[in-house]
Amino acid sequence: MPLLLVPALRSYLKLGFLSLALSSPAWAQTEFQQCLASLRSPAQAAGVKEESFARFTQGLRADMGILEKLNNQPEFRMPIWDYLAVLVDDERVAEGQAQMVKHRDLLHKVETQYGVDPATVVAVWGVESNFGQTMGLYPLTQALGTLSCFGHRQRYFRGEFFATLRILQAGHIAPERLVGSWAGAFGQTQFMPTTFERLAKDFDGDGRRDLMDSVADALASTAYFLSQAGWKPSQVWGFEVQLPAGTDVSGEGRKTKRAMREWAARGLKRADGSALPASDAPAGLMTPTGANAAGGPAFLVFRNFDALYSYNAAESYGLAIAHLSDRLRGAGPFATPWPTDDAGLSRAERREIQALLRSRDHDIGEIDGVLGDKSRIAIKAEQTRLGHEVNGRAGQKLLRALR
Repeated sequence: MPLLLVPALRSYLKLGFLSLALSSPAWAQTEFQQCLASLRSPAQAAGVKEESFARFTQGLRADMGILEKLNNQPEFRMPIWDYLAVLVDDERVAEGQAQMVKHRDLLHKVETQYGVDPATVVAVWGVESNFGQTMGLYPLTQALGTLSCFGHRQRYFRGEFFATLRILQAGHIAPERLVGSWAGAFGQTQFMPTTFERLAKDFDGDGRRDLMDSVADALASTAYFLSQAGWKPSQVWGFEVQLPAGTDVSGEGRKTKRAMREWAARGLKRADGSALPASDAPAGLMTPTGANAAGGPAFLVFRNFDALYSYNAAESYGLAIAHLSDRLRGAGPFATPWPTDDAGLSRAERREIQALLRSRDHDIGEIDGVLGDKSRIAIKAEQTRLGHEVNGRAGQKLLRALR
């Protein structure tokens, strides 16, 4: 996507001097105000009234720290066994099952209306915001305003910025409540503003589409999103399979669909050893960690997995939703272990590591299961002391050593 940069910044970015903006706040804020002024007319052309633009951008300042988070999404940089260990742990399964009981009637109505089962909807809710408990703290106008003026993908973020202003203008969510992730996703199931405009639902009938404070609106909107992405009621997302030794998976993947009977003819079986159904249902073979039968879990995935993938465009994310939904229905962990001798940590285990680090006089901040900068500094110190690889990553080996 082409970059749309304020003129004075373009040459700096081409030379890789974005650090100048980060180290010169006054200069960056001046550039930001000039950029905002240049967005006034395009915003009006996009349906934002002049008075709305003035009201919702008054006093707005860039948050240059957001640029450090750009291109640093955990779906793409964490080992998948770490990513899934923290997103699909016993705590989240138990809480999700409790939420399914608590909201049984609502979830039944949502399924009746949009055809998406309760476990899938609640799995998205759990992964996206821990059931509404962690929705992000960044004011959307500030976050998206910053990304509209600095960094790459400015055209994309400007579209989201204008959508945010239109949401505020329409009165769906109060300005002080419209907070979310640094990249602009917000609400209990984390919609981007343009997605909100297209797909959010007023399911509680109060006249507003409120993904922040209405569980009904959030869950119904998620189900509607998935239905529009091609979700097929009563069909599974996929399942784990066994690969015969020597299976060549080169060229295979989520997008390369083959008839189920073809996979059966190639010797694939379900994870429990049972035969695949002899059908023409198209399925893609997904091997998240690589290329052979000993390379970790493998999955045959169907159209419903593609719908999950569309929510965040990362296969690890789609697999987290899919696996959590299965766990909410009572299934166990994957049958095949990940190809590592140092498995990932659940949130409870991460909190335990933080407590053990604090007991060794490390300053790790709050014990919250989030291994941030302070925790990683402490982890590196302990890895050095223990003679482990010094990488700042906490896994089962470090936990055992600290215990």
